[in-house]
Amino acid sequence: MAEFLKRGKPAAERAEDDAKVRASVEAILSDIETRGDAAVRDLSEKFDNYSPAAFKLSQAEIDDLIGQLTDRELADIKFAQEQVRNFAQAQRDSMLDIEVETMPGVILGHKNIPVQSVGCYVPGGKFPMVASAHMSVATASVAKVPRIIACTPPFNGKPNAAVIAAMHLGGAHEIYVMGGIQAVGAMAIGTETVDPVHMIVGPGNAFVAEAKRQLFGRVGIDLFAGPTETMVIADETVDGEICATDLLGQAEHGYNSPCVLVTHSRKLAEDTLAEIDRILEILPTADTAKVSWEDYGEVILCEDHAEMLAVADEIASEHVQVMTDRDDWYLENMTCYGALFLGARTNVANGDKVIGTNHTLPTKKAGRYTGGLWVGKFLKTHSYQKVTTDEAATLIGEYGSRLCMLEGFVGHAEQCNVRVRRYGGINVPYGEGAAYRDAAE
Repeated sequence: MAEFLKRGKPAAERAEDDAKVRASVEAILSDIETRGDAAVRDLSEKFDNYSPAAFKLSQAEIDDLIGQLTDRELADIKFAQEQVRNFAQAQRDSMLDIEVETMPGVILGHKNIPVQSVGCYVPGGKFPMVASAHMSVATASVAKVPRIIACTPPFNGKPNAAVIAAMHLGGAHEIYVMGGIQAVGAMAIGTETVDPVHMIVGPGNAFVAEAKRQLFGRVGIDLFAGPTETMVIADETVDGEICATDLLGQAEHGYNSPCVLVTHSRKLAEDTLAEIDRILEILPTADTAKVSWEDYGEVILCEDHAEMLAVADEIASEHVQVMTDRDDWYLENMTCYGALFLGARTNVANGDKVIGTNHTLPTKKAGRYTGGLWVGKFLKTHSYQKVTTDEAATLIGEYGSRLCMLEGFVGHAEQCNVRVRRYGGINVPYGEGAAYRDAAE
């Protein structure tokens, strides 16, 4: 039986927090729908202390911001985007349009068609999330989305040059400096100056995630990507320092970022707890990471690897760092997670920033039913059918007629019957199912 050496906030407290977020988001989205640009401006002034002449950046403004970066900074951004594009292109190449003749005269197929407009949200908050622009904008570009708009909040009262550069280099067609619920709402609902999009993607805090949840159906979304979650699955092949470093490295994202250690080594668990205390004394972002660790951090001691696997799949964490003597065993057997990071040489920060896999991943147990953002999320797979011979139209029509009548759909049956009459020369009485014919007839 798994033993908790440290627990996070009780579930009831987390549910209470979620209820407050839901009510706040609902009111704000309603205001945006009613008042449009005026609501967006009021919200930007209230939450970001930002009220520009226009939220959409001109090309001159974009060029000026890019010019503020050093050649080295631009080269680093381009390197990261190249890795993301390369992997996204490999994924895209694996998705084929198909067309098959399933029987003589019956042709079925599907086409992968890009979503026609996408809004990419790049969060800000305490840190300018440059890498999030690669993950959403550049990946949508690989999918050949015709209209890509990108929103990001101001950072310290103005657009962040590196984020804007990443959006532009990634392929954004329109860039807006707007944050939080107002950005997601404007992109999904539309305002006088922002044409609505068909899909919203990108990570964000609890308010952004809730806004996407409430807007889902009105627009498509990638997934519910709320506050960062991380899990370390480890045994004594590694030590407490590396486990503590990997946990706190993600805890610094915000005040509500769950971080969990799962191990069957009591020594490693205790060493990790001690190392966390030590690192929090020297970590420059400890003010944030400490709150996440105290409120959402957990250390779970298991009997063996089998129980560690079961616990990990139940939690279904966004990032899962596996450092054991059997990393590939976890790769083969884990079923519920956002992304795996296998081996001590691998780390979540590389996945977040540069290695090439997408860092927009499912949170809050969504890894049980979906993977993360990838080029396929920007593509819609549409089927088509074509009947090319009289014989096929007659044969399929006869079966269709009888099956429609079996369900009581007379109008459906007549769609089949009219073709049996016209293309097969068979008289089917109106409103009846086609008679069964022996295949030899």
